[in-house]
Amino acid sequence: MIPGRDRRAFEEFVAASADRLVRSAYLLCGDRGDAEDIVQTALLRTARRWRVARQAPEAYARRVVVNLAKDRWRNLARRPVVAPIDDVDPPAAVSVVDGVLDRDELLRAAAQLPPGQRAVLVLRFFDDLPVDETAAALGCSPGTVKSQTSRALERLRAALVPEKENADVDR
Repeated sequence: MIPGRDRRAFEEFVAASADRLVRSAYLLCGDRGDAEDIVQTALLRTARRWRVARQAPEAYARRVVVNLAKDRWRNLARRPVVAPIDDVDPPAAVSVVDGVLDRDELLRAAAQLPPGQRAVLVLRFFDDLPVDETAAALGCSPGTVKSQTSRALERLRAALVPEKENADVDR
């Protein structure tokens, strides 16, 4: 599919970027298997368009990952809701030890965010992208990135800080 020198460049790109792309996809969709499928599809699409993508392969592949995650959200929204077998109530308070939040609690709270807000947080804070690159990956304006970031962080704080602490902070 990709000839000689370009093939080596693509393989180097995959070796250097695949783990980051899987992590981002996982944070966007919340499922390891789906994340790996999204990245495989993204890498295939990046390889098919390598002549264009090689200028900025990480940005190109990231944009494909975000678009595939959006497609997944749309497809999931169309499916009927299935109730989980073990419908266990989450704990009332989030355990924080020395200011470090439990990773599972954070992932559960992030999964409750609307897809756009979750995507902004993943790209801004986990992929460490500046506002402009995040906007380019999501196909929106920098102002939208800023407002979505603010709203997402506000919703995360509300979900992670117990009610009593929220009342104390408001005073």
